[in-house]
Amino acid sequence: MRFSVFLVGRSTAPEHDREVIQALTEHAREAEQLGFDAVFMPDHHFTGYAPMSSDPFVYAAYLAGQLTRVTFGMSVTTVPLHHPVRFAERINLLDQLTDGRLLVGIGSGTTPEEMIGFGVNYKETGRIAQENLDIAEQLWQKAIGDDPITFDTGHYKGALVQRIVPRPYRERHAPLMSVALRESSALRAAQSGYPAFIPAFTPPKIGGTEPLSHVTKYFRVYRDALLAAGHPQDVVDHALSWTTHTYQCVHVAETDEQAREELEVILRGYQSAIDREMVFNKRAEEISDVTIHSTPDALSDDWIGTWCLYGSPETVTAHLREYQDLGIGNVLLGFTTGPLTPERRRLGDQAMRLFAERVMPHFTERALVGAAP
Repeated sequence: MRFSVFLVGRSTAPEHDREVIQALTEHAREAEQLGFDAVFMPDHHFTGYAPMSSDPFVYAAYLAGQLTRVTFGMSVTTVPLHHPVRFAERINLLDQLTDGRLLVGIGSGTTPEEMIGFGVNYKETGRIAQENLDIAEQLWQKAIGDDPITFDTGHYKGALVQRIVPRPYRERHAPLMSVALRESSALRAAQSGYPAFIPAFTPPKIGGTEPLSHVTKYFRVYRDALLAAGHPQDVVDHALSWTTHTYQCVHVAETDEQAREELEVILRGYQSAIDREMVFNKRAEEISDVTIHSTPDALSDDWIGTWCLYGSPETVTAHLREYQDLGIGNVLLGFTTGPLTPERRRLGDQAMRLFAERVMPHFTERALVGAAP
């Protein structure tokens, strides 16, 4: 089972942008030293969600000069915001710079504010995303001697005469990991031989017999289709090993009681940030003529049950056993969710180190690098 670190932490004012970027860079270095398998970067704009996420490809290239072992993941690339040619070029270049240690999560986007900033119609994001991906696949496959590829989607257009430069690190371009919130998305990932990104956007059943119901459903659809698709065994193994479930907020402490108490401190800060952002979400919704957002209650049992993993190392280990038994290959962990104050950084560092030292060894035989004796 793999474990990855989500590089996310909010900047709540322009004067905090630089320190948050620097803090998350240190967090990435620490993650590699502690033995995590990957660091993942979001693709978000305008809100301060993570200041460097305005261009995660640039940021990943910067980290690639410092981190020599971890895989670099995108969680997730908002495909409608990227011209298909630039999308294909950037993925190939970053694939080369990371020696093939790249996994590109893909999705159609979540907020009207980001779409209107780039002149994209929020109501058409699903269509634009699929068109962009179809075009990118054609661009990646084009050889120099082939006829030019021309396209005009009504939003993006272009003509490729020669080829995408540089070529990918391996024969095939870096894997694209679809967000599998529908059976169709899970099936597309399986048929392509790519990993799937299977978040739990619904809370687990309280007192039910199958607490992983949402993840279980889509993972089984994906796994069964992947096994039936006729891919070589190494493709199947790689896809399953990187199929990802995520927790937006992870907090580990010595006891369950301490973890819950500190988690509530973290979530109160997070709630204040999303309350501020909701004002701007609503303005963007008016411009886009859509209504999709309501302010979540981050301290509710449903929200915590859906997005948070917390407790003592023993409690967290027991919970993750369920995902291991299901067959999830990679768990993406957010140790720095919310405004990245000095106290939040301290709690995040505490949680990440406890996780590395006392949870990860139960799931891997690899010795930890840089962990305390």
